[in-house]
Amino acid sequence: MKIENQVTLEFPSRSANEGFARTAAACFAAQLDPTLEEVNDIKTAVSEAVTNAIVHAYPDVIGKVSVKLRIREGHILEIAVRDWGVGIADVEQARTPLFTTGNEERSGMGFTIMESFMDTLRVRSAPGKGTTVTMARRISRRAGR
Repeated sequence: MKIENQVTLEFPSRSANEGFARTAAACFAAQLDPTLEEVNDIKTAVSEAVTNAIVHAYPDVIGKVSVKLRIREGHILEIAVRDWGVGIADVEQARTPLFTTGNEERSGMGFTIMESFMDTLRVRSAPGKGTTVTMARRISRRAGR
């Protein structure tokens, strides 16, 4: 599918940057004229993906996180969140609800939440090389636009 617009953000894996990433994604998506519900869904999914990268990819160090936002033909917003951290040994297990490699404060629902708010979710990972989470959502065209 043809890319109509795109932007890439890169930032250190500090928890303060999660809010920046979710707000930037919402601002970029605004050009598709999403509903408030769609904006909130996008922000939640980005928040989960970036938080996973911050918490799980770099448990003991500050690393790099990249968020690539694309608008594809057909009113589709694609979001790819990438890290170069520890990677995921078993992606299927990691996508299981309630599974977490974090502490007791982690719910293990990140991938499940991302799946519920986006149309598609793909996770690619290699131990020691990092993880890329790619999500897409078709933004509905509003009547009269």
